[in-house]
Amino acid sequence: MNSSVASSVRRRTFLSVGSNLGDRVSFLRQAIESLPDVVAVSPVYETAPVGGPDQDSFLNVVVELDTDMMPLNLLGVCHRIEANAERVREERWGPRTLDVDIIWMADMEMDTERLTIPHPRWKDRRFVLAPMRDLAPELVSDEDLRLSDGSVTQTGDL
Repeated sequence: MNSSVASSVRRRTFLSVGSNLGDRVSFLRQAIESLPDVVAVSPVYETAPVGGPDQDSFLNVVVELDTDMMPLNLLGVCHRIEANAERVREERWGPRTLDVDIIWMADMEMDTERLTIPHPRWKDRRFVLAPMRDLAPELVSDEDLRLSDGSVTQTGDL
C-alpha cells in the first residue's frame, strides 16, 4: 500500500458525525457504513446547534476507528463521504446534511492549514464529548463535560 495512505501504525481514532438536514438518521448510517476500520459507534444524541445561524437540531454520534490511515488521507475520506451526502458549504457552522470531523487520534498532534488534531474545539462541545464519553470515558472527564457548551439528549442507537 502507498505509504502516503497508510502507515504500519494503527491508531485509535475518533470521528464526530452529525446531520441536521434531510433524513438525518439515513445520512448518519450511510456515513458510518462508508468509514473504514470502524470499531464502535456511540448512541445517537439530539443536540442543539452551537454557534452559527438559527437552525434545526442535529443528530450526532462519535465513531471509533482502529486505523492505519494517515490523518490527511482520512480527512479526504471524510470529505468524500460528506460530498456523497451532497453537503454544501455555504455558511460556516450552517445547516448541513452531513459533517464528519476527525476529533482525536492516539499519539497524534498536528496543526496545519487543512487539519488540526486533536480538533481545536472538541473539549468545548458537549455534542462531541457526551457521545465520546460513551466510547472512551478515560478521555472525557466529568469536569470536561460540565464545562462544555450545548445541550444534548441521548435518543438511542442507529
